[in-house]
Amino acid sequence: MPYAEVEPDEVKARIARGEDVFLLDVREPDEVEAWAYPIGVNIPLGQLGDRLDELPKDVTIVVACHLGGRSASAAQTLSEAGWTAENLTGGAVAWAAGEPE
Repeated sequence: MPYAEVEPDEVKARIARGEDVFLLDVREPDEVEAWAYPIGVNIPLGQLGDRLDELPKDVTIVVACHLGGRSASAAQTLSEAGWTAENLTGGAVAWAAGEPE
C-alpha cells in the first residue's frame, strides 16, 4: 500500500475542523527545538524502527520533516508495515511559508 502526499493547507484544515490528526515529525531534536509543528510528535527517523509501538494504528499518520525527503522515506516504511501514512509535501518549509508573519 503506497503512501499519499498531502499539502500543508489540507492538514491545517483538518486540524481546524477538529479531525484526529497524528503528525509524526521525523526530524532531529535540534531541528524541532529551532521550530516545531504545533501538534507534532517527534520521533527522529533513525529511531522510528525501534519506536513503532508509539504510533496509533487507527488514524492516518501525517509524516513530516524539513523538506519532505525523510518523511517520504518514513511514510513508505510505515505504509509497507500496515499503517495508513501520508507525506507532508514540502515539510516544515512549506508549512511555515503559509503562516502569517
